[in-house]
Amino acid sequence: MSSLQPASSSFTHCQLVYVSELQDAQVENLQALIAQHQLPIILNPELFTEKLTQKRRQQLSQTATQSILLLDEKNKLSWLSDGLSVAPEWDKLQRRVVIAGRKSELLLQAAKITSDSTVIDATAGFGHDSLILASTGAQVTMLEQQPLMALLLLAEQQRMRALPNWQKLMSLLQIINIDALSYFAKLQTDAKAVDVVYLDPMFPENSYQDSKTGKGAKVGKHMQALNQLARPPTSDEERQLLQSAQAVVSQSAQTSGRVVVKRPQLAPLLANQQPSESWHNEAVRFDGYFV
Repeated sequence: MSSLQPASSSFTHCQLVYVSELQDAQVENLQALIAQHQLPIILNPELFTEKLTQKRRQQLSQTATQSILLLDEKNKLSWLSDGLSVAPEWDKLQRRVVIAGRKSELLLQAAKITSDSTVIDATAGFGHDSLILASTGAQVTMLEQQPLMALLLLAEQQRMRALPNWQKLMSLLQIINIDALSYFAKLQTDAKAVDVVYLDPMFPENSYQDSKTGKGAKVGKHMQALNQLARPPTSDEERQLLQSAQAVVSQSAQTSGRVVVKRPQLAPLLANQQPSESWHNEAVRFDGYFV
C-alpha cells in the first residue's frame, strides 16, 4: 500500500463496540489496519453484552459523545451516527457486480474502461461505484479523505477477501486515506499514467430537487451519513478538482483519457464546465470530460 501521509494530522477518538469476546482477534485486525495505513484514529474498544437491536443502535448513536463504530457478529463494521447505522455492505452489490457492463450501468458507459485501464475514484465514499468500475477488471485506486470512512472501506475489503468468489475483485482495489488534490499533485510529479478519474463530490441537498417543483430523488441513508462528514466544495474548489483531474489523465499514454463526474440529474455542472458528453436517467447524470 502507499506510504502517503493521511489526510489529517489530528486524531479522531472512536468508541468501538463489539458484541462477542470471540471478536477480540477482529478488534486487533482493525488496530493493525489503522497502524498499517497511518490512519489518525484512536479506537476505544468496549465489549457490548446487551442484545443489539435496531432500536438500541439508534439509542447508542444518539447519546454518544464520540463517533461509534460497531463490529457485529458477522464481523461487519458499521458507523453509528445521529440515529443512522451505515456500512459499505459490498456483498449486497453482488448482482450489480456480476452483470456490470450491461446498459443499465451508466457509469461504465461513461467511463469506457477495460481490464487494462487504470482508474482513480477520487471521492470513494462507501466504495459502491469503485466496485462497479473494478468489475471490468480495471485497477481502481480509491481515495478517501475522511479517516473514519477509509477505515470502514479497509475493514470491508478485508472482510470481503474471506468470502468465496470476491478475492479477485478485492485485489483490484487500493484504498488510500488522502485528499484528491494532494494525490493528484503527487501523480503529476511522478508522471504516472491514468486513464480515467472518477469524481463524485458532495453537493447541496437541494441539488436533488427541481427548483420549480421541489420534487426530486430521495436522499438515502448513506448520503445522509456522508453529509455529516463532508461539505460541498466551493466553486473554486470544484474548479481546482476538475482541472487537476484533467491534468492527471492528460499524462496518460492512451488517447481516450477522461474525467467522469457523477451528479444528481437536476444538479448544475461541476465548476460550470460543459462536458464533452453526458449520460443520464431519471435520478443521476454522468458528465464526461474527454482529454
